[in-house]
Amino acid sequence: MYNKSMPYYCYSSEESDVVEKYFPMGDAPKSIRVKGKTLKRDFRAEHMPRPAGTGWPMVCYASGVNAEQAGELRDFLGKNGCPTEVTNGGDPIYTSASHRKKALKLRGMYDRSSYC
Repeated sequence: MYNKSMPYYCYSSEESDVVEKYFPMGDAPKSIRVKGKTLKRDFRAEHMPRPAGTGWPMVCYASGVNAEQAGELRDFLGKNGCPTEVTNGGDPIYTSASHRKKALKLRGMYDRSSYC
């Protein structure tokens, strides 16, 4: 299960795909071994935005709530005409850009980087 104090870190090698692993914040090793191969930390992959065409559905950690409030958020959005799945950790799952914009607006939030 996702823990907000344990962000994911990306690792890769020239002949492998990017592998994401969770470690406590600040404790990520410089390299890891996966299936007998040594993978090095890939800072570029960690900061690469997801292409818009493949970004949906999207779990939004930034607009999440405390895990104990997950049901409350799910009920609030549903009662206000924007049914939204919320993870057990309290993070909403948006199905499209318009769904995300509507859900954020209901909560008095907006994304400055969405360019809409």
